[in-house]
Amino acid sequence: MMNGLELIRAAMGLQETERVPWVPFVGVHGGFLTGVDATRYLQSSALMTAGISKAIDMYQPDGIPVVFDLQLEAEVLGCALKWSSGTPPAVISHPLAEGRTLGDLPEFTSGKGRIPQVLETTRALREKYPGIALYGLVTGPFTLALHLLGTDIFLKLFEAPGEVHDLMSFCTEVAGRMAGWLMEAGCDVIALVDPMTSQIDPDSFEEYVAPYATRIFSDIRAAGRLSSFFVCGHAQQNIEVMCRCRPDNISIDENIPLDFVREKALASGVSFGGNLRLTVVLLMGSADDARQEALTCLDQAGRKGFILAPGCDLPMETPVENLQAVAELVRDPYQQEVVRALETSDGRIAILNMNDYGQSDKVIVDIITLDSESCAPCQYMVEAVKRVAPHFEGVVEWREHAIKRMEAVTFMSSLMVKNIPTICIDGKIAFVSKIPPQGQLIQAIQQRINEKLKLKIRSKRSEILLFGETEEVCREMNEKVRQASLELGKDISITMITDRAKMAAFGITRGPALVTVHYRLKCENSQPSLDVLKEWIKEL
Repeated sequence: MMNGLELIRAAMGLQETERVPWVPFVGVHGGFLTGVDATRYLQSSALMTAGISKAIDMYQPDGIPVVFDLQLEAEVLGCALKWSSGTPPAVISHPLAEGRTLGDLPEFTSGKGRIPQVLETTRALREKYPGIALYGLVTGPFTLALHLLGTDIFLKLFEAPGEVHDLMSFCTEVAGRMAGWLMEAGCDVIALVDPMTSQIDPDSFEEYVAPYATRIFSDIRAAGRLSSFFVCGHAQQNIEVMCRCRPDNISIDENIPLDFVREKALASGVSFGGNLRLTVVLLMGSADDARQEALTCLDQAGRKGFILAPGCDLPMETPVENLQAVAELVRDPYQQEVVRALETSDGRIAILNMNDYGQSDKVIVDIITLDSESCAPCQYMVEAVKRVAPHFEGVVEWREHAIKRMEAVTFMSSLMVKNIPTICIDGKIAFVSKIPPQGQLIQAIQQRINEKLKLKIRSKRSEILLFGETEEVCREMNEKVRQASLELGKDISITMITDRAKMAAFGITRGPALVTVHYRLKCENSQPSLDVLKEWIKEL
């Protein structure tokens, strides 16, 4: 029987394995297992070694990451971090956007930042678990470039391509060094984790990412180790070009259908991994949900070239029993047959009636994320909204909905959002997975403000009805109303009614008489619910 490392090698070699290998992406979840917060955990070799050891004992993995932290390299290169007790730190400053040049950045060496602790953890785990594939994670060049430059990189792709290539070359050199140190310390698989590539189209990927990623994978292969290309977000359009970079494996999250990835990856001679749902199933579901999800992945993927894994690093407080359920199922064919007879419990997610969402005076911008504190694309999408919000002070209100909480999952499902991160404006999906340029985001919000202003103006349209037996009876009242409207700056329609039957319909027996009418637009291009209609009618 193969051990875990042998199974991983076989799967990445596109062999049909005796069973599908299982790789839980344990990051700060290791701190949860040992009772320490993320800040302490990620700064201590002893704590990280203890956390991963505990995960290995409890989850019986075939492979496991040493650490899952995409800020290690950025921290050494001068990016400031914001630490959190429940997630890896987040980058909060971008040196190249603050006037510094590549030449001004600190030298990237293995003795700086938290790299020594990571390498020490790797060596300790290598000695303790020789039969398990150790994954060493390296921040991908494009994601590191974004950490260093910020979202200005998206403008520079078109305005200063030479500068972007210089930056990508620099980040590739950093990634190569990090990969080399991890391999020397004992890692079997080097995973290039580049989530921000989900933000660019295939042509931009081909020009700005592929040459650099291909170089890294070639160097890993030359060193006799295996490689994996991790991506998250709605990156389906880039799967084929990712495969052409020649990694041994690509790993994706729940935003991309597993059967689609299987077809594209195997056709390119690349193994593939994923794509257990992190929040709805592993974090907030039951053990039965986790078994059902794992079985769905196994059935969709088959046993050739497939590695079962979560879509990204596990949320810190993922229930232990859910991961143990996956570990047991992947090793037990009989249990797989039993679970096939069970029904999934996805239907437990309530769907809210959002037909009338966004009817307040303010424009509501909702950002649906995994969690901006732990997901780089989510972080930068939230920052994009934060930057433009001051342009609309008092008019725009923004909210983040991190789907690590069930209420956010309900909100996401109710708005029919399928991918994260996504920006919705007044309940309508506006930007999916792509961080919008500042101008586009401002334009989209302004367009909604203009729509609401038009509705408000139309809803305030009023009319005055003047009644009399003849027009002569109404004339003096008509002149007074026109003068009053002129002095008040009001544009009010005036209608004179002399038909006695119509006067009687209003309960008027003699003129002159005056009735004011206020029209309020309640909805347009939508079907309000019955309950909403009842409330409107009650106002009459």
